[in-house]
Amino acid sequence: MNLKSIAEKAGVSTATVSNVINGNYHKVSQETVAKVQKIIDENEYAPNATARSLASKKSRIIGVVVPNLGPEENFFVNPYNAHVLALLENYIRNQGYYMMMRCVGQCREIIPLFSSWNVDGIIFFGTFKSEIEDIHRRLRVPTVFIDAYADELGIVNVGIDDYKGGYLAARYLLGRGHREIAFVGPSVEYPGVIRQRYLGFCAACAEKDIRITPEHYFEAFTLYQHGVSAGQKIAACGRHFTAVSVMSDIVAFGVIEGLRLCGLNVPEDVSVIGFDNLPECRYSNPKLTTISQDLPQKARLVGERLFAMIRGEEQGGSNQVIDVGIVERQSVRDLNR
Repeated sequence: MNLKSIAEKAGVSTATVSNVINGNYHKVSQETVAKVQKIIDENEYAPNATARSLASKKSRIIGVVVPNLGPEENFFVNPYNAHVLALLENYIRNQGYYMMMRCVGQCREIIPLFSSWNVDGIIFFGTFKSEIEDIHRRLRVPTVFIDAYADELGIVNVGIDDYKGGYLAARYLLGRGHREIAFVGPSVEYPGVIRQRYLGFCAACAEKDIRITPEHYFEAFTLYQHGVSAGQKIAACGRHFTAVSVMSDIVAFGVIEGLRLCGLNVPEDVSVIGFDNLPECRYSNPKLTTISQDLPQKARLVGERLFAMIRGEEQGGSNQVIDVGIVERQSVRDLNR
């Protein structure tokens, strides 16, 4: 039995059968899906994915690359990755494609693999500019980057207004009377997401004549345990910080725990603001005030840009920037009251 015979038996077109097989149920009525699926099940029909790929020259596979993971790490350690991946998988699946994920230490590791595999498109999570040059030059497949800073290379990127996010975090704390504010995040040495947030943070402080020095900065990778360590260092540094601006929610949760282990309560003793507005912010104690980025919108735009390229409707060279905002909860104390 083949696609044509299933279509004849069901009284539908081969395109309709293809939509059912590929999970494009939004294009077919539920009644037709049930009828076609029954015929497939009764005849134990299993489409040959390899043969279809060779015939159409399309695999219907989208590669997704998550970088900066060590041999002992997994992407679930960072809930931001997990949430965005889940949203992307849903979008990709609804287009009738399959998502293939690969975790790497550096993004350029994937170039030889994807150069030989027949993927129809690739999505790269946060990638350094030096690697983007390599990837852009050597991979001849539709590619979209997330949170990359390399406009001059003509890439397709979807990101957020990181500078504004850092600015809003500092301005929010300053507006509530805080003047001694610590900054926690990965290194700001290299161009990209964290440096932009740091520059925005410093700009807001400068408006209030507050100079940010190395003593205000506590480096922490985007891991919960690094946040715990940063919180303990802040508590023990001998400087009375009344607030901490943290560049990711998962690290902010760790900072709160680190402060607690040193006998300090949030927000009574020290206020904490995070970044991302993950769903977990609503369940933490206290509930975390944070900078919000719209993750569903971000994933949707990434998918739209990629599939536009796959269809030949977009060639590249676009940078889409999503706005950010404050979500106020319970982790910041107003010192003006």
